[in-house]
Amino acid sequence: MALIVHKYGGTSMGSPERIKNVAKRVAKWHDAGHQIVVVPSAMSGETNRLLGLAKEITAQPDPRELDMLASTGEQASVALLAMALQAIGKQAVSYAGWQVAIKTDSAHTKARIRSIDDTKVRQDLDAGKVVIITGFQGIDELGNITTLGRGGSDTSAVAVAAALQAAECLIYTDVDGVYTTDPRVVSDARRLKTVTFEEMLEMASLGSKVLQIRSVEFAGNYKMPTRVLSSLTDPLMPLEEEAISGTLISFEEDTKMEQATITGIAFNRDETKITVLGVPDRPGIAYQILGAVADANIEVDMIIQNQSVDGKTDFTFTVPRGEYTKAMDVLNEKVKANIGAASITGDAKVSKVSVVGVGMRSHVGIASQMFRTLSEEGINIQMISTSEIKISVLIDEKYMELAVRALHKAFGLESA
Repeated sequence: MALIVHKYGGTSMGSPERIKNVAKRVAKWHDAGHQIVVVPSAMSGETNRLLGLAKEITAQPDPRELDMLASTGEQASVALLAMALQAIGKQAVSYAGWQVAIKTDSAHTKARIRSIDDTKVRQDLDAGKVVIITGFQGIDELGNITTLGRGGSDTSAVAVAAALQAAECLIYTDVDGVYTTDPRVVSDARRLKTVTFEEMLEMASLGSKVLQIRSVEFAGNYKMPTRVLSSLTDPLMPLEEEAISGTLISFEEDTKMEQATITGIAFNRDETKITVLGVPDRPGIAYQILGAVADANIEVDMIIQNQSVDGKTDFTFTVPRGEYTKAMDVLNEKVKANIGAASITGDAKVSKVSVVGVGMRSHVGIASQMFRTLSEEGINIQMISTSEIKISVLIDEKYMELAVRALHKAFGLESA
């Protein structure tokens, strides 16, 4: 008998009928002798509805009150799922994050988990109950409800699995696994049987929406085997078949890294480029620019500082599209005059495309093949960043899908 954590996304919980199907699937695993903890998201669209209500009240809602409001979506989901399980004869109990308790810091709307008390959950599991815990939320040291940010239910599920030392965390979504790239862009994209934590972390950070990046960090840090699989299959499909479906996020030593140099092509439309022109080339200039941006809680991704000419240089970086206007305001109001910059320009019509694979560690020529492929398609590269297992380029957004298709073909990712 193993302890298994199930996580179900908003689409999986999107209607009473789908909630009943989740209950059937959970009951199947429980009937097989497993201890089951379930972490569901709010019903599809519910969080957006709640946040929309807040925006109708005020343009700038208080973050604490936003957390109070947004957390109610998951509370409805856990109660409904508990009812659905009870209706088919299963003992089930639901808890909000603060009841467990899932302790977080006090960064409202973007809280981070600090600890999880597993005492109550283990008592219920030992009593034969299915335990259902709200995803996306916790409680800070002052007793305030906090939320983990969008997609935080994935993080909650993996964190709960790690705290309980579960055998596996199963992330049920509306897709049947992790693909070499988005099948909506490349029709012959292939589902991966396994992917390493490192690769999944890179792909999540580069725009893959299958898993939230913090959940992958948790899984890697705590070596929690995590599987992405579909909730839209028959809930009564044989357990032995379901247990090996989808994509397993595993350890590098469990993969055959020599078989594939590149695992996947990731892309992100949510990019904007900002350039601070004509800044003095002196020590500390990068901090003066990026420090102000960081103080505004804006994440910076790719960074380039040009060669100095006559003591002046240009500094370029990217920020998420939703933070573009805020970043430009910060730079114009707090940075430009202080550092003596000539001007600040921006481009909100760029995208990032990346090739990812642990096999890059043992193969050469990946960058040249990538750049040659883009050149043959007439695609200009504006910025480049690399790590040990990925190469990312910033390009004009109108060429993004062309770039993804060309690179997918160039690296033979349509082949098994």
